Amino acid sequence: MLCISGLSYAPVSGATVRTLPERLGDQEFWRMIEGFSEPNGNFRSDNLLSNERWMQYVIPDLIHRTQPGGAYMGVGPEQNFRYIAALKPKIVFITDIRRGNLHTQLVYKALFELASDRADFVARLFSRKRPAGLGAKSTAQEIFGAFSTLPAGGEDTYQKNLKAIDKLLVEKHKFPLANDDLAGIEYVYQSFYNFGPDINYNSTSRYNSTSRGFGRRGGNIATYADLMTQTDGNGVNRSYLASDENFKVVKELEEKNLVIPLVGDFAGPKAIRSVGKYLKEHGVTVTAFYLSNVEQYLRGNWSIFCANLASLPLDDKSTFIRASRNGGGGPGFGLTSSLAGMLAETKECGRIQ
Repeated sequence: MLCISGLSYAPVSGATVRTLPERLGDQEFWRMIEGFSEPNGNFRSDNLLSNERWMQYVIPDLIHRTQPGGAYMGVGPEQNFRYIAALKPKIVFITDIRRGNLHTQLVYKALFELASDRADFVARLFSRKRPAGLGAKSTAQEIFGAFSTLPAGGEDTYQKNLKAIDKLLVEKHKFPLANDDLAGIEYVYQSFYNFGPDINYNSTSRYNSTSRGFGRRGGNIATYADLMTQTDGNGVNRSYLASDENFKVVKELEEKNLVIPLVGDFAGPKAIRSVGKYLKEHGVTVTAFYLSNVEQYLRGNWSIFCANLASLPLDDKSTFIRASRNGGGGPGFGLTSSLAGMLAETKECGRIQ
């Protein structure tokens, strides 16, 4: 289950406030990635795709509680794009313990910049030929339905697209990607090519047969196509591929270098605090922070995690998006709204100022 909860700390004032830039230069973008990030860490899976079918259920309440603008923070791969499309933030920071997620986010950055529209994006993501008849009014169901009838793309298409990704990142943006980073980008992109729209959370994981990752219900793991065609529980699809408007929100932020992927532990000493310092210096409040189920891995470092959260510029409308197992089965298991303050729920957080 995912739920949203209010944050309870006010932003710290007194520092000189600079205006948030409308776009980040390439060198500044990469400086922030390297300067804010922590050493590469480990997780039990590659996590190239989320497994939370009901992540859209919270979006209506999320929109009601927040205002467009501000900063969005998150963790993991593509699920962040749904919330970004809904919230329309000014800047985005996606922090994950694995450098592999940085590679995933750089693949997405390149594809958003290269793609002319949603159908072109999906064609590039999976190295498939674009089906005829898809346009601005096509639904996500129509897009993925059309791609599902096509055979896998050829190796030549995959290699051409991979070269375009590398060229955009290295030659256009001049990001100083190490060989290991280029290899990581190739691994991510080849995985999407190999599995196509049927890729799921466990596709590339050594835990394929034994994993009981959050969201797994009787082995029924959602595919990419499944996640893009889910709704918010009221019949409205709010995925980033549901409409041209949603897609363009994310595309424009990516083109302006305003989706910044970082490597960092939520209980680490640097990444979250560096984001907090930057946002405070630019007078930007965190609108929403998507935590997924990271909290369950941080119990031994809970007070450090809370202190990191408390260092962020927050107000009474700042919102957590959290995973929870409460609520029973069926659609209600997936996503609910809880307005209880997450920080106030723990004594450790309550003592931190």
